[in-house]
Amino acid sequence: MAKKTVKDLDVSGKKVIVRVDFNVPLKDGVITDDNRILGALPTINYLLENNAKIILMSHLGKVNHKDEEKTAADKAKNNLAPVAVRLQELVPNNKVTFVDVTRGKALEEKIDELKDGEILLVQNTRYESGETKNDPGLGKYWASLGELFVNDAFGTAHRAHASNVGIASNLPSALGFLVEKEVKFIGDAIYAPKRPFVAILGGAKVSDKINVIENLLKIADKVIVGGGMAYTFYKAMGYEVGTSLLEEDRIDVAKALIEQAGDKLILPIDTVVADKFAPDAKNHVVDADKIPADMMGLDIGPKSIDLFKKELEGAKTVVWNGPMGVFEFEAFAKGTLEVCKAITELPDALSVIGGGDSAAAAIQLGFKDQITHISTGGGASLEFMEGKDLPGISIIEEKA
Repeated sequence: MAKKTVKDLDVSGKKVIVRVDFNVPLKDGVITDDNRILGALPTINYLLENNAKIILMSHLGKVNHKDEEKTAADKAKNNLAPVAVRLQELVPNNKVTFVDVTRGKALEEKIDELKDGEILLVQNTRYESGETKNDPGLGKYWASLGELFVNDAFGTAHRAHASNVGIASNLPSALGFLVEKEVKFIGDAIYAPKRPFVAILGGAKVSDKINVIENLLKIADKVIVGGGMAYTFYKAMGYEVGTSLLEEDRIDVAKALIEQAGDKLILPIDTVVADKFAPDAKNHVVDADKIPADMMGLDIGPKSIDLFKKELEGAKTVVWNGPMGVFEFEAFAKGTLEVCKAITELPDALSVIGGGDSAAAAIQLGFKDQITHISTGGGASLEFMEGKDLPGISIIEEKA
């Protein structure tokens, strides 16, 4: 069954609570990347055009509630006030009000004053200790502030919090356009892929991706593994990995995955090794089984790039999560760059990047507009790829 979307709700004149993802990077109170705010605009603009009274809720960063001094510091650092200023710039014809509290009379009065086509942004939901615990009383209280609920925050959809599951448990609910898009593209790739379906997994740790690898080995035609976690697989094959990133406690898991996968699992066949973890490190290329004991692997090598490109040929669905090397350092960005480029050159392929570092890499390397879909939620997209239900989406009402 399909979930209701914002278009299935009669929002005119109604107080609509929208859970957005305004967890933007801030430096000295200044937003350094407003992509997440821009991502929420289609839903916000739709509600404005349909005369809703909009109540926006979001978290920002983490707030320590165990230590009073740390709580105060985290609240000061993770204040949503700059987001309200930026949002007002993006919707200049509609009033944006920021309320520096998360509950109480001041908040309720401001909501009562809202007119159709106006926006109110509530202070960081994580100022409340009950937010991440999905405190039922908090969810019920927040729900009492509105008449309808829209979840447009994919980045927290894998967490049952008071501001998504808690509110949705108490109000008629629907998905916003951003989450609807995420569900469609990642869902199509995982549950109804056009074949051949190739999954590419990188990043640092096998432990972060074990369940994803296991699930994708069941459904993909090929699973390509690169990045730091390749060295744990090398160790499982009996190779020397030098001072490369290694998860000793995951070697047996890697060995089992290799045995289970057969020829579905594609590992790098050469690697760029360096004498230290630094942008100016001395480096050269060696075969996968020839890593010197005093060096570390920081990128896939040219033979691996050619192999991965060959495995991608003809693919109709590609899912990518995690860079191939330390792409932040120019000397070790080539593997990630070439794989990203190869994906964009596939004719008629559905290409999905699962958030996190691979999304940052695609954007940083200039490929943003050539990928079908770049997810806004690293953790949520990973759990989706594992085949898990996401509580923030599961709770939303089904279409009739």
